[in-house]
Amino acid sequence: MRTAYCVETVRRAERELMARVPEGALMQRAAAGLAAACADLLGRVYGRRVVLLVGSGDNGGDALYAGARLVRRGAGVTAVLLAPERTHAGGLAALRRAGGSTVAPGGAGDVVRRADLVLDGIVGIGGRGGLRPDAAALAGVVAESRAVVVAVDLPSGVDADTGEVHGSAIRADLTVTFGTHKPGLLIDPAREYAGSVRLVDIGLGDALPGRPELAALQHADVAGLLPVPGGKSDKYRRGVVGIAAGSARYPGAAVLAVAGALRGGAGAVRYVGPAGDAVVARFPETLVSDQGPKQAGRVQAWVVGPGAGDDAAAVAQVLAAAAEVPVLIDADGLRLADVDAVRGRGAPTLLTPHAGEAAALLGVAREEVEGARLRYARELAARYRATVLLKGSTTLVAEAGDGGVVRVNATGTPWLATAGSGDVLSGLAGSLLAAGLSALDAGSVGAYLHGLAGRFAAVGAPVGAHDVAEAVPAAWRDVRG
Repeated sequence: MRTAYCVETVRRAERELMARVPEGALMQRAAAGLAAACADLLGRVYGRRVVLLVGSGDNGGDALYAGARLVRRGAGVTAVLLAPERTHAGGLAALRRAGGSTVAPGGAGDVVRRADLVLDGIVGIGGRGGLRPDAAALAGVVAESRAVVVAVDLPSGVDADTGEVHGSAIRADLTVTFGTHKPGLLIDPAREYAGSVRLVDIGLGDALPGRPELAALQHADVAGLLPVPGGKSDKYRRGVVGIAAGSARYPGAAVLAVAGALRGGAGAVRYVGPAGDAVVARFPETLVSDQGPKQAGRVQAWVVGPGAGDDAAAVAQVLAAAAEVPVLIDADGLRLADVDAVRGRGAPTLLTPHAGEAAALLGVAREEVEGARLRYARELAARYRATVLLKGSTTLVAEAGDGGVVRVNATGTPWLATAGSGDVLSGLAGSLLAAGLSALDAGSVGAYLHGLAGRFAAVGAPVGAHDVAEAVPAAWRDVRG
């Protein structure tokens, strides 16, 4: 599992470690890893032109020490000093001893345009509120250059804790981060600025707490959570999903939600709603009822809302009938569900909005949610006392409560931005709820498989939601090896 910790936690761990190791050891470890990453990108270091963008903090020191190492391997290194009077003294001395040179920001344009590699050490992980004008101007010059850009710990201009970006920021091809990932490296929009991320171990492991600020499941984690049937399994042990979805206007939403549930491993699907004929025509194994949720039969989880239109009664009936089983609420169901009814539930609830739906529920602009995804996922989870799966280029799954876990999923692909894809995810996550996974695990694993399925279905070509559903078994196989 990839874990990320907030700045305060990282600083505390660094202080604890620095008290146990020789002075300057952490910075030298970071600089060594940084220089190695730059050398890997350059391929041949000798004769290459490297520019360091050096601010006043420790990130600037890391860049200077790494630059000194590159000089000793034959690179021509020039440091742009944005705050000469506050530049890290030891790092600057090391660069000069090795043979590196310095230049003021006003003379940076030509050296940046000629550079093979630019090392961004302007602002560290404690930076807030965007870049200052001189740094923002430099970011513009870097964006216009042909150089490979490497960020030190975090791209300057992005918020390490939240993933927010205010104004100009350095857009890196590679971010070399130290000790642990920071949340901003895993969450959009900041993740888009980070490029590939390389983690350098500087020895923080024992000093970090067991509970991270953010976690991202990997293949092995998902494989360990997948519900795999055994010799004694029947449809109830595998999980029966109730799906209340679709309408006369949107019958396809019901079909796609059922597809997601069946391809997601449900033992059986019970469908309630006006699209029964369309569902059975595509999936004859579906158990269809026209008697409402209370009369649908035994289920271990409900999915309600995809394509429901304005059928508030169906949403209310599911919430009333499912007092003791998990419920996933999606799409139209999100605006139709009574907040107090959701907050008062004793069984788990999983909400699956996209940014526009989350914005409508919170009464803010969509752009605000997209720019501060972590903040609003947590806020929505707190408001509904539910687990929230906020869909997007990086999907967030947030538990309610101050100590609630937040997970991020990055397996998604832009090809998933197609009508009905969210309905497939609803059915898929609903099948995992019915199999006994917690709302957090069902949302996390569902998003992970859904993203992989989108990649497998697309392979660089346009796809529809039906194709995504059909690729879910391939995602299972890939995760299980």
